[in-house]
Amino acid sequence: MQVYALCDRDALRSRKITLEQFVHKAKEHNATILQYRNKSDSPDTIRHELIALRSLWGKTLLINDYYELVALCDGVHIGQEDLYAFDPNPHNAMAKLKQTIGNTKIIGLSTHNRQEIAIANTLAIDYIGLGAYRATSTKKEACVLGEDLDALASHSIHPVGAIGGVRLDDTFTYVTYLVIGTGLL
Repeated sequence: MQVYALCDRDALRSRKITLEQFVHKAKEHNATILQYRNKSDSPDTIRHELIALRSLWGKTLLINDYYELVALCDGVHIGQEDLYAFDPNPHNAMAKLKQTIGNTKIIGLSTHNRQEIAIANTLAIDYIGLGAYRATSTKKEACVLGEDLDALASHSIHPVGAIGGVRLDDTFTYVTYLVIGTGLL
């Protein structure tokens, strides 16, 4: 399994960890993807930090939610609510997103259950995030899937990133990416 580093700005701040320190740890753990998530700063601050991350990280860099900043990185990861904000029909929503960001950018979509995976299977996306595996402090409202996560992952036609409370020593059969945030530290 590959390590997918989730750089959550609020979590880093709470632990007094710099972006540089996080990127260093992601590199130490041979992460192949880094997703930048920032739920509290202005778009301008997020843009500046994304530019800084791009200079530190030479591999795949994704932005969480802020698809309007996708030109600064390799793609975007969106949640269910973000997808349906484009259009109530997921196919139309994905068409609108691709029209906005282009066809060459990576798109990841959060999923939480078999129904969302089934819909994701019909969409032109690059991977799904599935979870939460365990309870996590960054997503208090997350529904914990626990051991059911791997069985659910088997239903995806896309690569699967296990999200939420994932650790480096976790093992799965149907998961491609261990999506790990401050657990890298």
